[in-house]
Amino acid sequence: MTTIESPAVSAGGESLDAFLTTWAAAGEGRDNLARTIAGMAQAGIALSQIIAGGPLNGALGSEVGGQNADGDKQRQLDVIADGLIIDALRKTPTAYYASEEEEAILTLDPAGEYAVACDPLDGSSNIDCNMPIATIFGVFRATPGDATASFFRKGEEQVAAGYVIYGPQTGLLLTLGEGVAHFTLDPATHRFILVSRNVRIAPSTREYAINASNYRHWPDPIRAFIDDCVEGEGGPHGKDFNMRWLACMIGDAHRIFSRGGVFLYPGDDRPGYQRGRLRLLYEAFPVAMLVEQAGGGATDGVERILSKKLDKLHQRTPLVFGSIEKVARIASYFSDAHFERAHSPLFGERGLFHN
Repeated sequence: MTTIESPAVSAGGESLDAFLTTWAAAGEGRDNLARTIAGMAQAGIALSQIIAGGPLNGALGSEVGGQNADGDKQRQLDVIADGLIIDALRKTPTAYYASEEEEAILTLDPAGEYAVACDPLDGSSNIDCNMPIATIFGVFRATPGDATASFFRKGEEQVAAGYVIYGPQTGLLLTLGEGVAHFTLDPATHRFILVSRNVRIAPSTREYAINASNYRHWPDPIRAFIDDCVEGEGGPHGKDFNMRWLACMIGDAHRIFSRGGVFLYPGDDRPGYQRGRLRLLYEAFPVAMLVEQAGGGATDGVERILSKKLDKLHQRTPLVFGSIEKVARIASYFSDAHFERAHSPLFGERGLFHN
């Protein structure tokens, strides 16, 4: 089931600016949100041009000697991306900005109407490999005069979310709470052109994305689900599966939006990984909104992602998202005693990489 439509479009197709203008005209008070989204898109276009030049634009993947707010090493392109986005949002009605690259919330325009949460560059380890990298963002209505309250809320309070993926094409997936639209950057005009108004995720799948090298660290429900997939036609799923892993969550997400699939990044027993490694505010929340708007599901294994409330700015979360049937199946491995495999041959005699 192909879910991102790809009709032939030309530079004369509907642009993102035209799409936002039409959307804003359809309801009162939408202009400022449209301006905020347009600002994020402009930052993505500028970043796309830098990425396209690769090493011709300097050592973009080199470490700059510092760490971001979450303790990860910063790379040159991380810093560039963060700066481009801040500059773009200063021209929009954005009151507050929360970023993976910033220790604290930034105030951009105290009179602004929106609060933008952003991972400026998802998949930084791929910079020098010519593999997918991305920008992720979620938008909330700002709480006047209170930067903390603008973000410390449930994910379902987002009013918009999206990502820009930099790959063979630069793509933008966007939701304004009315489904998911897909745009592709026209390299001739440097405009995002609409290619689908209604992206839908296939409800079932034969593909999963997970870093299988961590198998020994996973909780039992995740290992049980993967073991069952590896059994293929003879297992409880009754079909064979393929595994994919791009080390860029949005790279895997874009494939899931295109043809279905499920992405898993669980918490595990390694120090610092007990609550996973993905950030709730600016990674899980935006992706979960997009996925649900496209008919998929997103959970931490126990709780719906968009029902979770942020308690710490750079809070981490386990994350499973994608085709609704498989997300529900994985959640059942956590909740249903029938899926407890502690004493099963799946663990006692055989595992993902066992003979």
